[in-house]
Amino acid sequence: MATDASGKGLLLKADPIADTFRDEVKTSLAQCSRKPTLVGILGTSGAPSRFYAEFTRKQCEELGVRFVLKMVGSAESSEQADGEGVEEAIIEANEDADVDGIMVYYPIYGGQQDHYLQQIVSPLKDVEGLHSKFHYNLYHNIRFIEPKSLTSSVITSTPHIPAKDDIPPPGTVKSILPCTPLGVVKCLEFIGVYNKILTYGDRAYGKTVTVINRSEVVGRPLAALLANDGARVFSVDIDSIQEYTKRPRTSPEATRKYLPHHVSHPSNLSLQECLAISDVVISAVPSAEYKVKTEWLKDGCVAVNIAADKNFEKDVRDKASIYIPAVGKVTILMLLRNLCVFPHHIAHGMVN
Repeated sequence: MATDASGKGLLLKADPIADTFRDEVKTSLAQCSRKPTLVGILGTSGAPSRFYAEFTRKQCEELGVRFVLKMVGSAESSEQADGEGVEEAIIEANEDADVDGIMVYYPIYGGQQDHYLQQIVSPLKDVEGLHSKFHYNLYHNIRFIEPKSLTSSVITSTPHIPAKDDIPPPGTVKSILPCTPLGVVKCLEFIGVYNKILTYGDRAYGKTVTVINRSEVVGRPLAALLANDGARVFSVDIDSIQEYTKRPRTSPEATRKYLPHHVSHPSNLSLQECLAISDVVISAVPSAEYKVKTEWLKDGCVAVNIAADKNFEKDVRDKASIYIPAVGKVTILMLLRNLCVFPHHIAHGMVN
């Protein structure tokens, strides 16, 4: 077990992980023909969203990205309702040729109404990776795409070539991944949960992971991403537990049109039983009251908190070998990596 001087598991903050990507972003920004512009749309007066907006501004200023914060709804005036004007602000940013990326500070309404807003953001400017096109690619383990596919409204079943390494084949680029799930994966790569000796796309094989929360913004995409990388994943929500794996119980067909990707099925295990066998436990429950019981954790596991409130008990490091209390600084670097991608596509004539 990795321990600090007190004999407890290691407390690992996101800073050293984020620093590994800072130079990469700086290099990408230096190759842009002009300083890219990121528009943040804040539609509520919620403290977490305001904090994240200010954090985004600070990171952009440090790296040389032009950041424009548009405050609408209750963020602009207490006389306006939450979310009022958000849709219009998204459309205006979509149509503005000087805007390279758009991010919206969720939650606004929650549920389906927020999902609707996510689909209004142009996939050519969706640096958060929340558009259904990117979710489709994630769920189907499609890692590289032709940029022109982002302008089509039709999803096809055209066979895709399996990825052999992290380098896009000629004429393709990486499909954008949701920033928080990708940030968590980068944290797990940093601490060695991913095995670099294994084949690309299968480097989490042999690991069992529990993800608590199955929202479409974080929990479900993260569970699918980990399963597509080879892990056995328990996806836990308030009323059910599902198991995700890309290794089906039956033999796959000799030939198949779709890439191997995660499948889900109900699990009969309880949360306590899932935690007892999990090498990694990730919690994203938006509640200050919710806590993962330390006594249920597997000795030497990795615990990752990605909720605004701490989901683990104070003694989590008595069982966890590594505890990562927040991933926000890595998430914002993932977002800025995505921002660098879109101007690159357009500058090279890959997207009209």
